[in-house]
Amino acid sequence: MSPDLTTSVGPLALRSPLIAASGTVGSVTELAGVADLSVYGAAVAKSVSAEPWSGRPAPRLAPAGAGMLNGIGIQNPGIEAWRTEVGPRLEGLEVPVWGSAVGHSPDEFALVAKGLEASGVAAIEINLSCPNLDGDMFSLDPSASEEVVASVRRAVGLPLGAKLSPNLIDAVPVAQACATAGADFLTLTNTIWGAGVDIKTRRPQLSGVIGGYSGPPLKPIALRFVIEVRQALPQMPIVGCGGVLTGKDIAEYLIAGAQAVAAGTIHLAEPRAGKRLIDELIDWMRKHRVSSVGSLINTLDLP
Repeated sequence: MSPDLTTSVGPLALRSPLIAASGTVGSVTELAGVADLSVYGAAVAKSVSAEPWSGRPAPRLAPAGAGMLNGIGIQNPGIEAWRTEVGPRLEGLEVPVWGSAVGHSPDEFALVAKGLEASGVAAIEINLSCPNLDGDMFSLDPSASEEVVASVRRAVGLPLGAKLSPNLIDAVPVAQACATAGADFLTLTNTIWGAGVDIKTRRPQLSGVIGGYSGPPLKPIALRFVIEVRQALPQMPIVGCGGVLTGKDIAEYLIAGAQAVAAGTIHLAEPRAGKRLIDELIDWMRKHRVSSVGSLINTLDLP
């Protein structure tokens, strides 16, 4: 008998604990053409802003050891164009699509969230933590984070998640602020600030100098946040995110206290990675006689 993969993230029931992370699967419609979407519990579209953003100039991507740097700057067509071009194509997909809202102010976040809701997304992830935008990061300030989440909460009735930053020294105050403002779950975490140097040209590898570092080295950092927030806010649903490369990584996040796990950078190198990840998770669960994802969640034996 195959293990039971079902789980839930707050009010959202998922057929699988695997989520395709925002920024790595486009609007999700692109992934549908190359990968099996049925293995995912949900897929998060790339963040959308109120007005079109052109993003940063090239170079915007660079290898960095076992990980990668990106400084794309959330290039997107703006919410009105997204509603017109992407929204009508969501209904036919084999996976629930979560929208991702970004903005420069609470009002902008709310405006985008309204547009995403009108487009038919199943939930909204509030991107408080993009590392390659100009200005202060909302996720570094509990009050600013609370204000954004509260603004979005007033604007829409969909389930809401807040995506926090690994650049925090202590994520608990921000997590608590988001929960107080009405977030239904937290995504822990986004990419971390990083940079690279081209030693031949002696120039930065990214046009914006500082960008987001992602990939396998991020997993221990994100796991730390999952463990700390789970201990401080035991009732708050969590999506673990960062450095997922294998099915065992998914199991690790679940044991640490996440209800679901988002995979991101792996999709850039391996667009069909979702099926492999789930097959590996099932194999691991069978080998260790784990009958359900639910029986794994938050089973970390802390000292």
